[in-house]
Amino acid sequence: MLKSKKILVTAGPTHEYLDDIRFIGNRSSGKQGAEIAKCLQKLEADVTLVIGPVNLELAGLSKVIRVESAEQMNNAVIETGPFDIAICAAAVSDWRPKEKAKKKIKKSSIGKPQFLELVENPDILKNICIAENRPNLVIGFAAETNDLLTNARLKLKNKGCDWIVANKVTAESNNMGGGENEVIIIKKNEEIKFTRQSKEGIAKLICKKIVEEFSG
Repeated sequence: MLKSKKILVTAGPTHEYLDDIRFIGNRSSGKQGAEIAKCLQKLEADVTLVIGPVNLELAGLSKVIRVESAEQMNNAVIETGPFDIAICAAAVSDWRPKEKAKKKIKKSSIGKPQFLELVENPDILKNICIAENRPNLVIGFAAETNDLLTNARLKLKNKGCDWIVANKVTAESNNMGGGENEVIIIKKNEEIKFTRQSKEGIAKLICKKIVEEFSG
């Protein structure tokens, strides 16, 4: 059912540079999104993976665009669209420094940290949802440390997507950056929970639900 459908998958973190060597980032490994992309390609979909700075073997994927920042990821999504399906699994930084320092930021002589002014990054998921050529199915991810279902449902509403894949990312869970995951697919009137297993297994279950969506 997905043969030749044009599908976007975003994955991994973004790095928002303070200077040439320091950045704002997170622990995302990109593995969950990459496994989803691999599974979709096996289903003969036309998959484009836009992925942040990660250490993953992606040789089996035919269309991979590597980026570092949220702005680069947003531009790649715009340039390669439109898509039939969009799966936004990337852990995109909400903020970036207003200006990147031209030299390494040094400690001040008085020992106080320098003031850092931040600006908001593009909201890639929301931009996809409100686009004129909106995909038929838009799936976002919600990585939460608390109030998982409440926060995920709020994101579903505010972004305007069709599904949210929610998971806890506390240090104890080791879901972000680890090899396993446990998620809940949240739709407007339904919740589907997948028990803890490998990220490859989670990817297969998510892809199965996508196939069912287009089979009904």
